[in-house]
Amino acid sequence: MKTNAGNFFEDFRIGQTIRHATPRTVTVGDVALYTALYGGRFAVQSSDAFAKAIGYKHAPVDDLLVFHVVFGKTVPDISLNAVANLGYAACRFLAPVYPGDTLSASSEIIGLKENSNRQTGVVYVRSRGFNQHGDTVLDYVRWVMVRKRDPNAPVKEESVPKLPKALPADSLGDACPQIATKHYDFDLAGAPWRWSDYKAGEKIDHVDGMTVEEAEHMIATRLYQNTAKVHFNQFSEGQGRFGRRLIYGGHVISLARALSFNGLANAFHIAAINGGRHVAPLFAGLTVHAWTEVLETAEIPGRDDVGALRLRTIATKDHPCTHLPLMAGENYDPAVILDLDYWALAPR
Repeated sequence: MKTNAGNFFEDFRIGQTIRHATPRTVTVGDVALYTALYGGRFAVQSSDAFAKAIGYKHAPVDDLLVFHVVFGKTVPDISLNAVANLGYAACRFLAPVYPGDTLSASSEIIGLKENSNRQTGVVYVRSRGFNQHGDTVLDYVRWVMVRKRDPNAPVKEESVPKLPKALPADSLGDACPQIATKHYDFDLAGAPWRWSDYKAGEKIDHVDGMTVEEAEHMIATRLYQNTAKVHFNQFSEGQGRFGRRLIYGGHVISLARALSFNGLANAFHIAAINGGRHVAPLFAGLTVHAWTEVLETAEIPGRDDVGALRLRTIATKDHPCTHLPLMAGENYDPAVILDLDYWALAPR
């Protein structure tokens, strides 16, 4: 049998390493399609002239496009038989990626935990993305619920890794090139707000909403070469728990990031994702809204050009974020679909 049915929970072993197939050269076509899908307006990723003026070689690929492409490499080996992707931690964007760069990925299994129903288990995996020179451009942990092939199959080893709640700001020093802030044009960037204009505890309603169409999330899933059946196979998923295809959680992250431009236009680079939860599923036809709380502002040692904003972005479905918050502790409103904690850089 030459086809690949994907790994089930009992196929994984702690310490197992997997080198994923199909390196992907990212092109300007990919960048244009990504923009068409989400409408991101951050100037650094939109304009070669703007990016070169402040210190980049040219406009870098959007951070989340890099994340999705690397994530997509891992799906056939890690989450082809997933029920749901549950969360992220300790994600670092370590170097800019430019059109023409080739991305590849590898993963290490760092934890396993069988669920009490014995039908599924949670796989903890650290994945890394590399460019054509072998440089690590992305490093992250995620955990995913995966079906068992045989509910009675024994699990030889179980362990849940201890993950940091947040990455320290002093780990972000190499997240982007030195920025020539005197050439950073705030008019062209779309807002006057610098790093120092944000304060911990501030909450920003991003005002706008974006309705998700079936075709859009299908195109996005294929753009990342993400083969997870829950996202594209209506024949199989029509018989499943929800009776329809789930929208890839990364699609929600990118929508929330694009919406956040209205209020965070100069938070031009995602340096790290501290943690994230896909709180509830999203389906086509629903409208995504978002708001952000500033959790912390931090100086980065050795950097006088940019400062770090620790942000918590909440995305909702069919629920404008006028009335905040939509949760108390972990008691989420039913409208909440995403809770994302991340560091973004803004000019000082």
